[in-house]
Amino acid sequence: MADRVTVIGWDGTPLTAAARSALGAATLVAGAAHHLALDEVPARAERIRLGSVALAARRIAGHRGTAVVLADGDPGFFGVVRTLRAPEFGLEVEVVPAVSSVAQAFARAGMPWDDAEVVVAHRRTLRRAVNVCRAHPKVAVLTSPGAGPAELGLLLQGVHRTFVICEELGTEREQVSVVTSDKAADHSWRDPNVVIVIGGAAAAADTGWIMGREPGPRGWALPAAEYGGDIWLGEGENDRLRAAQLARLGPRMGDLVWDIGSGSGAFTAEAARFGAAVIAVDRDPDALGRTTAAVRRFGVQAQLVHGVAPHILEDLPEPDVVRVGGGGVTVVSAVADRRPERIVTHAATRDAAELIGRDLSEHGYAVECALLQSVELDTRAWREEKRTVAFLLSGRLPDRSP
Repeated sequence: MADRVTVIGWDGTPLTAAARSALGAATLVAGAAHHLALDEVPARAERIRLGSVALAARRIAGHRGTAVVLADGDPGFFGVVRTLRAPEFGLEVEVVPAVSSVAQAFARAGMPWDDAEVVVAHRRTLRRAVNVCRAHPKVAVLTSPGAGPAELGLLLQGVHRTFVICEELGTEREQVSVVTSDKAADHSWRDPNVVIVIGGAAAAADTGWIMGREPGPRGWALPAAEYGGDIWLGEGENDRLRAAQLARLGPRMGDLVWDIGSGSGAFTAEAARFGAAVIAVDRDPDALGRTTAAVRRFGVQAQLVHGVAPHILEDLPEPDVVRVGGGGVTVVSAVADRRPERIVTHAATRDAAELIGRDLSEHGYAVECALLQSVELDTRAWREEKRTVAFLLSGRLPDRSP
């Protein structure tokens, strides 16, 4: 077994004394081709071209001597350290860090990054990375082959963003380009690269105390007063029903939510406050105006689409979860055809609820229905002021649920 494994980060600058010392004593060195070509790599050392980190870890675990693993940037930040420290390999790991590629990218752009989200885009996670870019005004994307700037731009169709694309950071071929998201697919980009995605309404500038976005206002399913009063909230938008809808859908970072019949914008704003990307659809321009005001008030993002469901839904990107605020069984059926993981809606009568429930079941969804009654009381006289009744329906695809 290797006596010691030292992981050395490399950011294009000269290696530190600690890194040179570790390399000088190495009997095995693993890294990419440009790492293995460094002058500091001992000629006598066994060399492993680093492809699969897990395979390299097995080789290192069986090596009798001192091993070094070279990696770009900070190897503890979405890097090789996590794999090397897996219990099955039994390796003792020391790390000599370097400046991360994300920090380098923001430095080249001359921008702070303590308010940025950072995501990794692989082919299997690309859609979720794109949803984070939809939902947040500043995102750094660590790309990979097949999940790079061109693919990000294509999947962001309908959402304008600015890309700062940093190619081969720390090398002689380093290049920084600024393009709009719709133009990113017109170019071929060199790996590795980092994409800074900027756009949408940013929150007010602050010195900050936490990386990423600031926590939102306390609470959720906020009362009608937060959205202009009862006059603007339509059927199915009261705070108790909205709380149940949000609980059933569970919107989260990386999700794309459809809010069909956005009405006052209350559900759109609150789903976005959970970190999800939201597309709000409504046939009424005034409703979309209220939705715009709601998301701006809470400093979140949403894409607004004017049109009539279900026809307007055909060209929208695939959703993870959907709230159907209007349109009945016709819209619910069209949504179910797109196979989101979860769907919620409401009905005013039992007959309408049964019709929707049967349709969801026929689409393969596990269906729940509850009759929700909400009674508001004036606590000064403990007198009933308002009573609302609705059937809450939720559908969940068993094969897609975590």
